[in-house]
Amino acid sequence: MKNSDRRGEEGTSTSARTASEDGAVTLGSSSRAHTEREEVHAPGLAADSAQSAQRAPSGSIGAAPPGKPPFPRVLAVANQKGGVGKTTTTVNLGAALAEMGYRVLVVDLDPQGNATTGLGVNARNLDTSIYDVLLHDVPIEDCIEPTNLRNLFLVPATIDLAGAEIELVPTFSRELRLKRAIAPVLDEFDFVLIDCPPSLGLLTINALAAANEVAVPIQCEYYALEGLGQLLSNIERVRANLNTGLSVTTIIMTMFDARTRLGEQVVDEVRRHFGDRVCRSVVPRTVRLSEAPSYGQPIIVFDPTCRGATAYRELAKEVSGGAPQRVG
Repeated sequence: MKNSDRRGEEGTSTSARTASEDGAVTLGSSSRAHTEREEVHAPGLAADSAQSAQRAPSGSIGAAPPGKPPFPRVLAVANQKGGVGKTTTTVNLGAALAEMGYRVLVVDLDPQGNATTGLGVNARNLDTSIYDVLLHDVPIEDCIEPTNLRNLFLVPATIDLAGAEIELVPTFSRELRLKRAIAPVLDEFDFVLIDCPPSLGLLTINALAAANEVAVPIQCEYYALEGLGQLLSNIERVRANLNTGLSVTTIIMTMFDARTRLGEQVVDEVRRHFGDRVCRSVVPRTVRLSEAPSYGQPIIVFDPTCRGATAYRELAKEVSGGAPQRVG
C-alpha cells in the first residue's frame, strides 16, 4: 500500500560542500538550514570537465539528427558511471511516454534487475528473462511482461544475467544478439528503452549495437564528466564497426539540487560541451523518486504531483517531440 506519509522532497542530509583554495570540493558537516542557498564555487570544474570531454574522439557523439528520428526509436540509456540515474530514467521516462499514449518496451539489461523490480515485476516468478533471449535463443516475445501501466511493457532481467558477459564470449556474433532478438517485435512499439549496466562490457555493447540512439544520464555533481570520454569513444567504435546509424541524441541532467551553485555550474558546463542535445528539463533530487522503486511503481503512479513526476513528464515531451503515436 502506498505510503501516506508525505515527507518533504527536500533531502535531510546535513552534509554541505565546501571548496578548498585549489578548487577541490570536499564534504564537511554543517548545521545550517538547507533552505538557505549554498554558495559553492568549484574553480576547477570547467577545466576538469573540458578535459574529460576532450578525451572523446571528434564526431564521437554522431551527427545531430534533423528533428526527431522516425519510429520505432530504440534508445540505449547508458553511462558506465554508477549511480547517475540510468534505471530511474529508463523506468520513469518509459512510464511518462506510455502515459502520453506511446507503446513502450523497457529492456532490463542490468544484472541487478532494478528496472524489473521498479516496474513491479517479481523476478523470482519468471520462467524466462533477457538472459534466455541472449544465451538460449528464446524468442523475446515469450519474455515480454505487462506492467501496471497501460502501454508499458518489460523484458525483465534476473540474477542469471550476471554470468552473461562471460558466457557470451564464445558465442557467434555475440555483439549483435540483442539487435537480432528485438527485431521481430520492433513494429509493435514506438519506443524501446534499454537499461544498460554500469560498465562498458558485452551487455552494453549489445545495447549500443541494437539502438539507434543513446541517452546519457549525467549526475549534477563535480565529477559529472568523469569517464564520459571513454563512453563516447566506445560509442564511436560501435558506430564504426557495428551500427553506423548510432548517435548520442539525448543528454539528461539528473539529481539536480537547486540549493547549490555547484549543480548549476555542472549543468552550464555540460550544455556548453553538448549544446542542444542536453534536455531542457532537469531531473531534481527528490525523496519521492528514491522511494518509488520500493513500491514497484514509476513516479507518475507513486506520486503523480511531485516534482520528480513533473520533471519526467516534461522530459518525455522533449524526447518524443510531440510526434503522433505510430501504433494504436
